[in-house]
Amino acid sequence: MTTASVPKMPGSAGMSKTSGGMPWWLFLITGTAWIIVSWFVLGFNSRSVASIAALAGAVVLVAAIAELFQMFTAPGWKWLHGVLAALFLVTGILCWANPGKTVFWLAAFVGWYLLFKGVADIILAFLTKAENDAWWLGLIVGIIEMLLGFWAAGRFTRSLYTLIVLVAAICLARGITDIIMAFRVRKLQHAE
Repeated sequence: MTTASVPKMPGSAGMSKTSGGMPWWLFLITGTAWIIVSWFVLGFNSRSVASIAALAGAVVLVAAIAELFQMFTAPGWKWLHGVLAALFLVTGILCWANPGKTVFWLAAFVGWYLLFKGVADIILAFLTKAENDAWWLGLIVGIIEMLLGFWAAGRFTRSLYTLIVLVAAICLARGITDIIMAFRVRKLQHAE
């Protein structure tokens, strides 16, 4: 993201084109909300299969909305964001349609997703090292996501507990990412 040639529009207090028109504090609020959700998810146990699958479906549907937003606003890889949005949408709907029977499949899906997202976050951390002071945090999140993805890919017999940990990890990673984004957007807005 560059701040050059991004004019401030009259009446756009706290808004910037670098954030897709979203105020920086909104990322801070959503990041905090994701961290709180991850804390609640870890409180689930094996008797709450339907609740876990429904919550996982909600998390996946929110990820579908985020990917749709990225498809229209990201400078590149629009087709990949579109494919991910469609995949997340179908997965989220299946989770809500039949929560009890989708647990094993959902755990596998989330495990593979974390594996690929971890690799992407590690690459992105190194690519943005020059512009991003907190690049190392993205690297750490990517490594944790990758390790959780490997762990989930090999442990489908414990899929319910895997799903609990993975949903909590996704929520936590999203929360950390949104909070980092809030401070990056705030810094870019102050540089304008």
